[in-house]
Amino acid sequence: MTHPSRHQPARRVEILDPVWIEMDDGTRLAAKIWLPAGARGAPVPTVMEYIPYRRSDNKATRDHQIHAHFAAHGYASIRVDMRGSGDSEGILEDEYLPREMRDGLTILRWIAAQPWSNGRVGLFGLSWGGFNGLQIAALRPPELGAVITVCSSDDRYGDDVHYMGGCLLTDNLSWAGNMFAFNSCPPDPATVGDSWREIWRERLEKNGHWLKTWLSHQHRDAYWKQGSISEDYAAIDVPVMAVSGWRDGYTNPVFRMMENLDVPRRAIVGPWGHRYPHTGGPGPAIDFLGECLDWWDRWLLGRENGVEAEPRMRAWLMDASSPLTPSSPGRWIAEDDWPSPRLEPRTLHLGNGGLHARPDDCTAQEEVSIRSPLGVGLFAGKWCSYAEETDLPWDQRQEDGGALLFDTEPLDEPLEILGAPRVEFEVAADQPVAMIAVRLCDVSPLDRSSRVSYGVLNLCHRDSHEAPAPLEPGTFYKVSVTLNNIAQRFNAGHRVRLAVSSSYWPLAWPSPRPAKLTIRTAGSRLTLPVRPPREADSDLRPFGPPQMAEAPPTTLLAPADRRWSVNFDLASNQVALDVINNDARYVFADTGLEVGRDTRESYSYTGNDYATLRGEVAQERHFRRGEWDARTVTHTTLTATEGTFQIRATLDAYEGDARIFARSWDEEVPRDLV
Repeated sequence: MTHPSRHQPARRVEILDPVWIEMDDGTRLAAKIWLPAGARGAPVPTVMEYIPYRRSDNKATRDHQIHAHFAAHGYASIRVDMRGSGDSEGILEDEYLPREMRDGLTILRWIAAQPWSNGRVGLFGLSWGGFNGLQIAALRPPELGAVITVCSSDDRYGDDVHYMGGCLLTDNLSWAGNMFAFNSCPPDPATVGDSWREIWRERLEKNGHWLKTWLSHQHRDAYWKQGSISEDYAAIDVPVMAVSGWRDGYTNPVFRMMENLDVPRRAIVGPWGHRYPHTGGPGPAIDFLGECLDWWDRWLLGRENGVEAEPRMRAWLMDASSPLTPSSPGRWIAEDDWPSPRLEPRTLHLGNGGLHARPDDCTAQEEVSIRSPLGVGLFAGKWCSYAEETDLPWDQRQEDGGALLFDTEPLDEPLEILGAPRVEFEVAADQPVAMIAVRLCDVSPLDRSSRVSYGVLNLCHRDSHEAPAPLEPGTFYKVSVTLNNIAQRFNAGHRVRLAVSSSYWPLAWPSPRPAKLTIRTAGSRLTLPVRPPREADSDLRPFGPPQMAEAPPTTLLAPADRRWSVNFDLASNQVALDVINNDARYVFADTGLEVGRDTRESYSYTGNDYATLRGEVAQERHFRRGEWDARTVTHTTLTATEGTFQIRATLDAYEGDARIFARSWDEEVPRDLV
C-alpha cells in the first residue's frame, strides 16, 4: 500500500479565525478554519472536529498541529466550538443532546455551501468529537463521506465514563467536575468584543451541575440509549475507522463496532491512553495523521490507495512487563476480520486456589468467601488513563491481599491472547446489593503482579442493565463478567492470576454496605481468547513516526504538575488517594493570552467505614491578557449514605481580585440498586 498523500509537496495554509456559523435558532458558533492554498478556486473536501474544549486557548496548540497538517495535504479543516463553549454563543446543557446533533447537521450544510468546499465532509474527533461523529453519522447527513472516531463509545451506559457493569465510576465525578469548570469559563473579549461579560454572566447563571443528571439515571434507560449507536448499528452507512489504546477507557467499543457495523471499517488499538496516537503516551506513537489522510483520500477523494485491503484489526500486543512500566514493549499484530475465526477459547477452571485446565484437577465442590477491605483499588490507576506515569495501575500485590486469588502453574510456553476474557461465577452475597471486581494479572517469576485486564459487575445487574433486581442474600446465582479487551503475551515461566474482590474503590463506588461474596468454584471458570501465532504479522506495513504541523510558539511560565499519592494516616485511620493534575501555564506568542488550569482530586474513607466514602474535585481556570484577568474556581464533593448520593458544589468567578459571581448546590439523589 502506498501513501501518496503523505508525499505530496506541502501546500501553503490560510487560517480563518473567527468564522461565525449561525444555527437555526440564531445562535452563532465560533469556528477556526485552515484552508489549503488554491481551495477558493478549486474546491476541496472538508474534515471537521466539533467539540467543547475551547479552540482559542485550551486546545489551540493541539488543534493547529492536526488541522494545519490536514490543510497542508489538501483538505479544508475546521474546528468548531460547540454551543456554550469557547467563544460560541448559547448554553451547553449536557453531553450529546439532540440540540448538539441539530447544530452539527447545520454546520455540515453550511460547509457544503462554501465556495472552497466540494460538498464532501469527514468527521473526526477524540472522545467527545469521536462520540458525536458517530452520532451524527447515524443521522445520515448527505454531506458526510467518512468518520474517524478515537477513544469514543457506541454505548453511553455500558462503556462510558459514567457506569461500568452497572457500577458507578468515580470518573463520573471527575468528569462532571471537569465540565463544571469548562462551562464556567468566559469567552475571549478579543474575539466576541464588548459582549463578553454578558455571555459569561449567562453561562455562570445557567451552569447546571451535570453530576446530578448522570446520577439520576443509574440504569440503562432512554437517557443513555439516546446517542448510543449500539441501538441501531445499521443507521451508519459511511466508512468508519475506530481507534483507541489499551490504557484508555474506550477499547471495548472498537471491537463491537468492527463486529456490528456493515460498512468499510478498520481498527487500530495501540498501547496509548486517552490521546491521539500521534502524541500517544506511553508510546510508541505513530503517524496517525498519515493514517487519517489515507482514510480521507480513499473515502472523500475516491483515490484507490488500498485502505480497504488493510487488516480489519491492527493491535499492539503488550509484552509481560508493560502494564507496570511507562514504556510499552511489544509488537504490532493484525487480524483480517473481527471477530477472528483464528481465536481459540481456552477454559481454565477455578479450584483449590488455582486455575486448572481440567475440571478433574479441582475439588468437586468448594466454597470460598471474601469481604474485601476498601483499600483494594487504591493502586488501580484511572478508569480512563491519559497514560501519565501517575495514573496507570501499580504492582497488584498491593491489591491482592484483599482478594481471592487463583493462579495457574508457571507456563511451559508463551501464551498470547487477543479479545475479551470472560469469567463465569456461581456466587452468593450476604447483602441485597453487592458488586464483584475481577482482575486478570500476569505474575512474573519474581512474583510481581501486573494487571492485564479487569471488569466489574453490579450483581443486581446480573441479567439486565435496564431492569436490575436485588439479590436474595445467601442465594447462589450464575453470573458472567466480561473483562476489557486486551492483547497480551504471558511469557513462559509466568503465571496467569485471577483476582476477585467485593469492592474496587476508588475506581468504582462501592455498594451501600460491605458485602461478603461466596463463590462455588465448581461452577466457576475463566475463558481466555487465545491467539495462535500469525506469520503475516512480521510483514505488516509499518505505521512510521508521528508527523504533524509545527506547534504555534508559546512562552512557558510554569511546567505541568501531575502527582498521585496514596496516603495512610495510621493515627486517624484515614486513607486517601490525592491527585494533582495541573496543566502547564503559558502565554501564546501571537495573541498574548495567558492560560492555566489547576486541578485537585481526593478520594478518601476512614476506618474502612462505607459511610465515610468521599470524592472531591476542585479546579481553577484562569485567563489573562493585558488588563483582562478572569478566573473561575469550582469545587464538587460527592458522598453517600445507604439510601442517597449527596452532591455539594460551589462556583466562584473573578475579574481580577473581585469576585463577581458565587453560587452553591446542595443536592440529593436516591440510590437505586447501586
